[in-house]
Amino acid sequence: MSSVPAGEDSRPSDQASESCAPSGKAPRRLPSATDATAEAAKARRARLAEEGIEMRQICGEGPEIAPEELAGSIEGFVGFARIPIGVAGPVRINGSAARGDFFIPLATTEGSLVASYQHAINAMNRVGGVSVLCTRQRVGRAPCFEFANLAEAGEFAAWLSSPFGGLQEIVSGRSRFCRLAEIQHSIVGNSVYLLLEFTTGDAAGQNMVTAAAQAVCAKLLEDMPVKPRRWWNESTMSGDKRATASAFRTRGRNVSAEIVLPAKYLGRYYRSEPAHFVRTWHQAMSGSAQIGAIGLQANAANTLAALFIACGQDVACVSEAVTGLTRVEPTPEGDVYISVTLPNLIVGTVGGGTYLPTARECLTMMGCYGTGKARKFAEICAALALAGELALVGVISSGAFAQAHAGATEARKPRAGA
Repeated sequence: MSSVPAGEDSRPSDQASESCAPSGKAPRRLPSATDATAEAAKARRARLAEEGIEMRQICGEGPEIAPEELAGSIEGFVGFARIPIGVAGPVRINGSAARGDFFIPLATTEGSLVASYQHAINAMNRVGGVSVLCTRQRVGRAPCFEFANLAEAGEFAAWLSSPFGGLQEIVSGRSRFCRLAEIQHSIVGNSVYLLLEFTTGDAAGQNMVTAAAQAVCAKLLEDMPVKPRRWWNESTMSGDKRATASAFRTRGRNVSAEIVLPAKYLGRYYRSEPAHFVRTWHQAMSGSAQIGAIGLQANAANTLAALFIACGQDVACVSEAVTGLTRVEPTPEGDVYISVTLPNLIVGTVGGGTYLPTARECLTMMGCYGTGKARKFAEICAALALAGELALVGVISSGAFAQAHAGATEARKPRAGA
């Protein structure tokens, strides 16, 4: 990821006069993201405190979590990895669940990442923010049943639709949140692969659907007309923590974000013009096609890894989310349309690592901690992913890609006398 090119909004943003409340004006920003002084960090904390955001754990001032509370989350516990958290924003989001101005916590050691996102956010806020829509949730498990021959496999597959209602009742009876939504199957020789798709409420749901799949399979084994020679709870066909080509279906949440960036702001923030910006993206996608990339996006892994670490998500699920699709197109008015779709976004606001003190504070910063918040969090993820796409394509288009990375490297050099 690259840093911001020099431009209009590289000035310290605490000098901006905009209000942070949703209005026609762009929201008031934090002190400049590139100011690494202790004074700037203190000023950012004060600015966030004005918004009622508590960060005692993030700032190292809260009580340590007891090792006993980590049971089930870690084995061989000795301590914590300390990864710095920066805050970008506020970004204005016009979503179906996320509406308003949001500060975004990012845990990363990649220099220039937060500054790049802040620069893109500044540009997006100029045009009223980003539009976002989360449309669907599914989390799957893929059992496999091996029969003596093809005929038996076909008989089982033909029977499968009949017990669906009873299987739904078994799943709902075991969990307050998990529901069986659909069963698909494929026959491969003497084996039948199932794809059991569930909804999981506000949890990411991997463990939840594993237990549910086990219960479904147990019932199938009782009732099926022919018995398998062997069976497995998971065949890896679910795509769990793998980048796959099956982005036509949803694993996790399907969420899209879009914005139209006028030519004048493209020039002001990225020293580019629409035709060149669009051409930059098309050439990048031709490069991705040559290496057989799964997912046509530029920077989703950077976005989601930093946000997932900050917010107690399963970071390995980033491998699924990078099957996203970014579109960059000229508009009839001579501006640029940019969108990103993440069809496999596994996120949760309850369960998993969300209970950890810093994760709870980071989710709370965005109003995303607890039940009823996962759809909102998914929309924030997509809005930030769009900022990442704009940031990377913009800096490559401007010709400042190498210069930006050189700046981040220079900042890491040991100081004299260190």
